[in-house]
Amino acid sequence: MKNLKCVIILFIFSNMIFSQGVKTFFESPKNVYYISSDLHIHTVFSDGVVWPTLRVDEAVRDSIDLISLTEHIEYQSHLSDIPHKNRNRSFQIAGGYVNSKPLAVVHGTEITKPMPPGHFNAIFINDANKFFDSEQKPLEFEDAIKEANNQKAFVFWNHPNWEANRSDGIAKLDPIHNKIIKEKLLHGIEVVNFDTFSEEALKIALENNLTIMGTSDVHILIEWDFNNEKESYHRPITFIMSESRSIESIKNALFDGKTFVWFRDIIIGKNENLNQVINNNFEIVAKGYNYRDRKVEILEVELINKSVAPMYLNYIGEFTFHNDYKYIELKPKSRKIIYIKTKEIKDHINLEFELLNYIIGPKTNLKTSKYLTIKSKI
Repeated sequence: MKNLKCVIILFIFSNMIFSQGVKTFFESPKNVYYISSDLHIHTVFSDGVVWPTLRVDEAVRDSIDLISLTEHIEYQSHLSDIPHKNRNRSFQIAGGYVNSKPLAVVHGTEITKPMPPGHFNAIFINDANKFFDSEQKPLEFEDAIKEANNQKAFVFWNHPNWEANRSDGIAKLDPIHNKIIKEKLLHGIEVVNFDTFSEEALKIALENNLTIMGTSDVHILIEWDFNNEKESYHRPITFIMSESRSIESIKNALFDGKTFVWFRDIIIGKNENLNQVINNNFEIVAKGYNYRDRKVEILEVELINKSVAPMYLNYIGEFTFHNDYKYIELKPKSRKIIYIKTKEIKDHINLEFELLNYIIGPKTNLKTSKYLTIKSKI
């Protein structure tokens, strides 16, 4: 069985290196890959209601590049019907089913304790069975998180704002959290889980240099939880900004905090990461001073959104618009012509926008500036 597991792991890793996603969500710079991922998923091997192979099919349908089946260590809801002591089994079933699909499955598990400390996912583990002692009892929390790190796992804190653990819905650090952060045993935190977004968790991430994560934490069918016919209500996706499609590069990017999260219409991430996203997905083209074929000081420009998410723009510059107000919605994969009153013919201008749905901190939105060279048509 050990040899079989190694073969499956190697097959999945090599498959990731050569596979290509079937959908481009966001344009990325040359030699950077935005790996779409959902790294918090459950099946019948813990407290989910579907077989592992269905999770693979759902992810392929949603054009997800990378998933992890993170079964709870501490309990198996269907134990009387599916008695299985091998806690790697869910991963092995999914891995054996992947074949030539454009998807990778990496090994993960969920360390599930009462708050504090709460629930934690360990991704890129080698053996989930090692999270049990010689008497087959789950390891105590600190031993479990150390075991995850011994296996060189990427560890992130799940739903720190979960109302079952925090009645006020506010994510906050307890002494145990400060301890594992200080000891570098914790690497990331969910700012988005299922249908919730925590500004407090985002603040914790930014202040403690934790990787920003967003996951579905799906237990039933994805289609039941997330209506994928509506672009605005898709599963939360963490995009990993990797230098290649190899597992090693993706893992390094996670540890380096190179992620952003797409949640409904909102994009969440560190300032430098969202700057890269907007620089490659928001384009402005100067069309010239040709408003209704008249010689006027009104500049025609085209706004272009190359991504699958809308952009809610708030113009914060010095000019005013001729046909629009300062608030502009750019729909996914769309273009819009606007007219800017520059008061005089210019050969260049600078346009500044605030992205109202690009979040870089609590109550803080991304700002971007576009320098335009104008070739006049008059």
